[in-house]
Amino acid sequence: MFPDVYRYPAIFSYEEDGVHIVFPDLPGCITFGKDEGDAVRAAREALTLHLYGMEQDEEAIPPPSSMMTLAEREALQKNEVFLLVEAFMPTFREKQSKRFVKKTLSVPYWMNVEAERIGLNFSQTLQNAILQKLELAK
Repeated sequence: MFPDVYRYPAIFSYEEDGVHIVFPDLPGCITFGKDEGDAVRAAREALTLHLYGMEQDEEAIPPPSSMMTLAEREALQKNEVFLLVEAFMPTFREKQSKRFVKKTLSVPYWMNVEAERIGLNFSQTLQNAILQKLELAK
């Protein structure tokens, strides 16, 4: 079971083109914001998406470093600051579980003609058929 809330320290680097963000405990979790407010939003979004991907892939999620440990380990430049970023996962997980994906499928021509004649909703019919099959597999 995964926690509902994660908190990871990030390094915000203020550059001429905006704010670059990295999460030292999560290699590959990087993002960018055009200004400080945008950077905070982008950091929260990147962290949530990155951790959700790790959960889905059943990867081990490393514990976050303490701010003190990170301060000792990472020598910040004058244009850099630490910020603790929070990812609230229940809302994001719920949204992902309800999202739809588009599927392309083929049916015989005659079946398509008859289904359209009676106003059949192809998506709903397919969903119902899949649900029925999944219940049989249990």
